[in-house]
Amino acid sequence: MARTDNDTWDLASSVGATATAVAASRAIASQGPQPLLDDPWAAPLVRAVGVDTFVKLVDGEIESTDDPLLNRQAMTEQITVRTRFFDDYFMEAIDAGVRQVVILASGLDTRAYRLPRPVGTALYEIDQPEVIEFKTRTLADLGAEPAAHRRTVAIDLREDWPTALREAGFDPSHATAWIAEGLLVYLPAEAQDRLFDNVSALSARGSRIATEHMDFGSITSDWAQQLTERSRRIGSNIDLASLFYTGERNTAADYLRGHGWRVNVTTTEQAYAAHGFTVPDDELASFGEASGYLMAIKT
Repeated sequence: MARTDNDTWDLASSVGATATAVAASRAIASQGPQPLLDDPWAAPLVRAVGVDTFVKLVDGEIESTDDPLLNRQAMTEQITVRTRFFDDYFMEAIDAGVRQVVILASGLDTRAYRLPRPVGTALYEIDQPEVIEFKTRTLADLGAEPAAHRRTVAIDLREDWPTALREAGFDPSHATAWIAEGLLVYLPAEAQDRLFDNVSALSARGSRIATEHMDFGSITSDWAQQLTERSRRIGSNIDLASLFYTGERNTAADYLRGHGWRVNVTTTEQAYAAHGFTVPDDELASFGEASGYLMAIKT
């Protein structure tokens, strides 16, 4: 089903299902005698959502494909690179003295529960009300407790989330670490710019933001449809092409540089190499040579 201006979702449908898919990948990477990740809550959350394909993936009941991008090893390495990048960013911000963190479109993110933080750190999670309620309730039932002061902001990012964030206790005069993981491709071009405008307005000097950096100008125009068709071969029924917003847009690096941020982009190849991996030999593996992971600091 195509996106609309006021569409909603839970964790088994539409954009929400992609959050469950990401959690399933983290669960797989956390398995085995030498796991690449350590996320004890990913698998229980996936099972609680109950999407059959993702549960079977976690339980090893779906055979690995020979697709260079979607075989089990490639998926494990990709999610490991992605998760470690944002984890390292998170902990480096804490080590630098940042005590206010905001996760935009938090989905099934478990950083509030699995990463250590000093007393006095406030972590805000923003997402749709059904998503926030499900994760909070499920993790409580599992006996999970956040390692820091977790504050939830149950609101759609298309609404007035800056006001809701302030009402939850957020202080824009303090430096903030923002995480926008796996988010930008689900936003129209103007909504992406508006998101960065709001983040910039709420960010004191020394604040930072991390997100994926995508350069769509160097890949084929039908990349979303290709990815949808290939993911269906491993049992996924998510129509990614209907969820992504393609077409021209500002790159995150260019837009943030123009709004007072000092930007650094780690290319996909560099990020993989840092962990001893090699980017799959596939045109959809990196979204172009200029794509990768971005971290920026407000000057």
